[in-house]
Amino acid sequence: MKPEFDAELETRLLRYTAIDSQSDAASPTSPSTQMQFDMLNLLVEELKEIGASDVTLTDYGTVLATIPATVTHDTPVMGLLAHVDTAPAFNATGVRPRVHRAYDGTPITFPDAPGLRLSPEDYPYLATKAGHDIITASGSTLLGADDKAGVAIIMTAARHLLENPDIPHGKIRLAFTPDEEIGRGVHADLPADLGADFAFTFDGGAIGEIEHETFSADGATVQIEGVSIHPGTAKGKLVNALHLASKIVQTLPQATMTPETTDGRDGFIMITDMTGTAAHATLHFILRDFERDGLAAKGTLLQEICAAVQATEPRARITCEITAQYRNMRYWLEDDMTPVDLAHAATREAGLTPVSHPIRGGTDGSRLTEMGVPCPNIFTGMQNLHGPLEWISVQDMTAATRTCLILARRATET
Repeated sequence: MKPEFDAELETRLLRYTAIDSQSDAASPTSPSTQMQFDMLNLLVEELKEIGASDVTLTDYGTVLATIPATVTHDTPVMGLLAHVDTAPAFNATGVRPRVHRAYDGTPITFPDAPGLRLSPEDYPYLATKAGHDIITASGSTLLGADDKAGVAIIMTAARHLLENPDIPHGKIRLAFTPDEEIGRGVHADLPADLGADFAFTFDGGAIGEIEHETFSADGATVQIEGVSIHPGTAKGKLVNALHLASKIVQTLPQATMTPETTDGRDGFIMITDMTGTAAHATLHFILRDFERDGLAAKGTLLQEICAAVQATEPRARITCEITAQYRNMRYWLEDDMTPVDLAHAATREAGLTPVSHPIRGGTDGSRLTEMGVPCPNIFTGMQNLHGPLEWISVQDMTAATRTCLILARRATET
């Protein structure tokens, strides 16, 4: 890999992460936030500058583009995807990315959060990156490498392919999506608009990881209508919606079914936010499991708990609405592992050891695969996502870029 790729990837990531582009699950629009257009419009400009074809910003907020084929024989059309939004779980306004050049292996500190430490003792993967150029935020925000690292990798690979037409590859379609973090990144029109036979998301973690099994996911919204009355005359009349909300949360099996108490193939129910007053409260949950029946059981459990709390106070009104988000991509990929095998072969050719294991999360690839475009997920190097300790190695991004370029060539051989 040419050394200048490190510099390009670093420059792109610093530029992209400085742009606030959080998504918002409470918004019905697509994209869910206007600020995502700051990233989307920038990518339209950059794609035109590097010579991509068919550059389009769709009405549902996805940037599409084409890298024309350099071979004349028929080849499958490959898609490359990354998402522009960052997670709403932590502050992303005013991101100040910092580069720790030739990381020396000691704990990293943060100027905007003096008590915060990123230590290789706590995060063993960091201990393997001595000598790398490590990028973090400044302590008061997340970094946003999820998934602006994927954007930087694909843009760098695209620029290289367009400037080097001697590299053999078929038609490649690019897609930069909004709202992945809230489970709405793949619009119903995207599979047809993308026009790919198979695709890859660059939205994974440690170097060498190729992911073809994800959580299945649902969201749940619980609404509680209480009875509001002046507290001075409330005896026997007030029904406090917040008290009922607390009962629901406390009744959930917190010791065995929350993110902080589960790992491996265990699923969970997580309350992500609770707002309201004594008169009305709203609770949002995410439900996760690797299997369909396990996911359904978690939804049933939440509904049963709501019904049980409702039974204790008939004057209240409690509803629980469950909404499908995405499903384990394994259900479809196991019928045709061609893109997974291609990713493994490209990773090995890049001098890496491919590793596949179930990921306790999901990507746009989950939804795209379910919609008929097989789409495993490939590493970027990003770590400690959705919080102030997020970081990434520039050299890991370079390895991902090399893997991407190898994929482009190998796709002509399938």
